[in-house]
Amino acid sequence: MSENKFTCPMCGNESTIVLRSEGEIIIRECALCKSIVGAFLKEKYEELLSLHKKCDRFRANPPDWIRRVKINSEVKTNSEASIKLPEGAITEQSLRELVKQIGFRLYGTEIHTYFNSEVTKDSIRHFVNGIGDTNPLWVDEDYAKKSRYGGIVAPPHWFYSVCPSWVIFSPLKDPLRGVHGFHSGNDWIFYKPAFLYDKITPEIINVGFSVSKSQFAEKIVIQYNLTNYYNQRGELVARAYAWVIRAERRTAREKGKYTKYMLPHPWSEEELKKIEDEILGEENKIRGANPRFWEEVEIGEEMSLTKGPLGLTDMIAFCIGTNPVSLKAFRAALKEYRRHPRWAIRDPSTFALEPIYSVHYNRAVANAAGLPYPYDVGVQRNCFMMQMITEWMGDDGWLKRCYAEYRKFFFYSDVLWLKGKVMDKFIDEDGEPCVYIETHAVNQRGEDTMPGYALVVLPSKKHDYWPVEVRVKGQALGIKKRGVSVGKRES
Repeated sequence: MSENKFTCPMCGNESTIVLRSEGEIIIRECALCKSIVGAFLKEKYEELLSLHKKCDRFRANPPDWIRRVKINSEVKTNSEASIKLPEGAITEQSLRELVKQIGFRLYGTEIHTYFNSEVTKDSIRHFVNGIGDTNPLWVDEDYAKKSRYGGIVAPPHWFYSVCPSWVIFSPLKDPLRGVHGFHSGNDWIFYKPAFLYDKITPEIINVGFSVSKSQFAEKIVIQYNLTNYYNQRGELVARAYAWVIRAERRTAREKGKYTKYMLPHPWSEEELKKIEDEILGEENKIRGANPRFWEEVEIGEEMSLTKGPLGLTDMIAFCIGTNPVSLKAFRAALKEYRRHPRWAIRDPSTFALEPIYSVHYNRAVANAAGLPYPYDVGVQRNCFMMQMITEWMGDDGWLKRCYAEYRKFFFYSDVLWLKGKVMDKFIDEDGEPCVYIETHAVNQRGEDTMPGYALVVLPSKKHDYWPVEVRVKGQALGIKKRGVSVGKRES
């Protein structure tokens, strides 16, 4: 069985994809060179093929309504690497080894990035402080008691602090050792609230990979994980698909895609004061306890949030609240580095061993990975998007789905203007009154760094429907029994 023509990233020729089955795995091969260009669990194949399609419409041509601040920044940034990272390569043999890992599962403490295992006031406070989220619903007990939750509840983006939704499987046996990993997107579905003292356990499943060409590093591998988050009763409270791009470091350095960026960005004090005033003023837009009813929302309604300039303390605060790669110090860190030597490099400016993760706060390490400057963590940026949406929807709204692609880097000194626009409102397949929101995150260079979308359930005055209340009480979702047709557009 073959599919449409494509340019094979392994042989470089125009070819077709041939599909074949190997047990529970579907393998995609180039018809000419027979190289593997993808492999997926059969049960997830169709779902993964359609995963990115909703963003196709605006990925290449962002809409005119998003804020686009275009500043000339075509000045070469020095990104010469003073540190050498382990170098790996994407080969036919490494791809065949990757196939063997498909279907592998990790549960709970088997996941080395498992961090917050319990919903506590402290874990929530550290998390929201780490992303700059000041919504009182997450931290103010007196305020939260008056909500339909009846108390403090974890925000949907807090699940990133349980584990970041992805993992490189079997680190000592990773077929792509020395090939850099960039978390590049998530597709979240949220089912139930996470209350104080709930115990959350993640399960991560390796569901497949694909191989393609890239402007950043020529040949790349995109690995897909599915993470399920369960509470202490075994109930599925959230689910996330994650995809990680693996790129050869040497090739990324040689291509130098981002070396013409002006970094740090030359902001004036006047510009910075305007940005900071904008950030502080946005707190007044938190909807909070004032319900945003579905009937009152208009298609075309917009929302926004500003973040930046990104700096070192922002990254430290994020790591304190989320610890996405299990950062450790001194003896605890040395034990990890001795077990996994390729996870650490010697910084010549301090003589200390630093993890590969320090690309996010050490310029020399970022340069060695092919980037001109330290940059954000992908999940960090999606936390910003979920903050914007939860502030807009209010305490009585429910974030049902959130999809985001991390397509550009958010470098230190950059500013992001996150934007959302209501594109549709309808009763979904569960019978809930929903709005579909298109989302973007645009930097000062006019680049859309994170196209995506969200599905939000809002309370309905007409149908006396409260999405938070039905979830808190464990009631059946939807207003179908009240005579409303699924998929019906009404106001």
